[in-house]
Amino acid sequence: MAQDLVIYAVVHQPRRLKLPAQPIPKGAGSRDIERCLFDDQLNEEYFHKVATYCYYPATEMFLELAGGGLKFSIGFSVSVLRQADAWDKKLFDLFRQLAAHPNVELVNVEPYHSFLPLLDLPMFAKRMAWSRDNLEKVLGKRPEVTDTTEMLMSDAIYHALDGLGFSGAFLDGRPWVLEWREPTHLYHKGKDMMLLARHYQLSDDVGYRFSNKGWWGYPLLADAYAHWLRDTWGDFVVLAWDYETFGEHHSRDTGIFDFMRQLPDELSKRRIVTSTPSEAIAKYRERSFHLPLPQFPCTWAGQGGMEFFLGNDAQQAVFQLMLQAYNKALLTKNRRLIDIALWLIQSDNLHLIQWFGRWGSDAEVSAYFTPKEWWKLGPSGIVWEMQQVYKNFIQALDAYL
Repeated sequence: MAQDLVIYAVVHQPRRLKLPAQPIPKGAGSRDIERCLFDDQLNEEYFHKVATYCYYPATEMFLELAGGGLKFSIGFSVSVLRQADAWDKKLFDLFRQLAAHPNVELVNVEPYHSFLPLLDLPMFAKRMAWSRDNLEKVLGKRPEVTDTTEMLMSDAIYHALDGLGFSGAFLDGRPWVLEWREPTHLYHKGKDMMLLARHYQLSDDVGYRFSNKGWWGYPLLADAYAHWLRDTWGDFVVLAWDYETFGEHHSRDTGIFDFMRQLPDELSKRRIVTSTPSEAIAKYRERSFHLPLPQFPCTWAGQGGMEFFLGNDAQQAVFQLMLQAYNKALLTKNRRLIDIALWLIQSDNLHLIQWFGRWGSDAEVSAYFTPKEWWKLGPSGIVWEMQQVYKNFIQALDAYL
C-alpha cells in the first residue's frame, strides 16, 4: 500500500511557426530570419488565452494548496517563462511566487522543450546545465531533480544527464520499459541519479480522462481517486501532469479545480503523505532498484514511444529537416543562428502534425492543439508549409557559410 505521493506538473508554451511560410530575403540578419520563421503575434494571442483559462486560476489554486500543506513539484520551460515575462508581468510574478514556496520543488526541464536529446547529447547536457543555472537566476531556486522533453528517457539520455549533479530524473513508467517492475518504487541506472517512474494510468485518469463522459470512472471524485492511490501497491506513487490540465485540457466547468481542492483532505483521511521528488529520493534511495533503460527513448506522450512524434510520413520528413537545420546552423558557428535552430527543433512541431493520416484519441488531441488559423491551409497545406519553413531557414544559412 503506497503511503507517499509525489505530484509533478510541467508548464510549457511553444514558439509556434509562421504559416504559410514566409520567404527569407537573401542575406537577412538573424533578427529578420526569426521574424520570418515564428509567429509571435499568434503566440501572444494563445498565451493570453491559456493564461486566462489555466495559468491564473491554476497558479492561484496551487498556491492555495501549497499554503494548506500540500507538497508538489513544478517545471517551467524557458519558452513559457520568456512569454510570461514579455507579455504578462503579473503572471510571471505569480509563477515566481509559486516556485519560491517552501512546499514546492522546482524541477529542471529542457529549456525550449526541444528534441535536442535525440540529436546531440553533448549539447543537450550543456543546455540542461545552463537551464538549471538559468532557472536559479530567474526563479530563485536551484533544481535538484530534472525532467527532459515530454519525459524522454533512454540509456543514452540517462548517461548525458548523469554527472550533472541532479539527484533524480523522471521517466514514464510504461510496462515496456519497466517490464515486470512496478512504477511505485525508486530506481537507478548508475550510482548517482535516481529515477522516478510516473504512474501513467493514475496520472492519465486526471490528465486525459477526467472530463471524458464515456470513461467508466466518470465522474471522478476526490474520495474515489484517493482510495485508488491508497490501494496502489508499492512505496510511493508519482503523478505527473501538464499544467494545462487545469482549465485548458479540462475546463473549469468540469469540476477539475474543485476536485483538486478536495483532494488533500481525502489524502489525509487515508494517511497519504505528499512529498517532493527530492524527499522521496532521500527516503527511498537506500532501497532503490536497478533499472536497465531501453535504447529506444520512452516518453509520456501517446502510447509511450517515439511513434507519437515519428509515426507518420509528415513527421518523419519534418524531423529530417530538423536534423539538417540544426547541423547546418552548427556549421555557421553563429550563436544566434544556432539558437534559432534550437527553437525550430521544439517537440511541438511534430506533436502538431501527429494527426496526419491518423485517427483516434491521440490524433484528436494533436488536432486540438494545432492552431485553428492553420486549418485554412488544409491538412496537406499545413504539412507542406511547415516543411517550407525549415527549407527556407536551411537555404538562408548559405550566407553564413
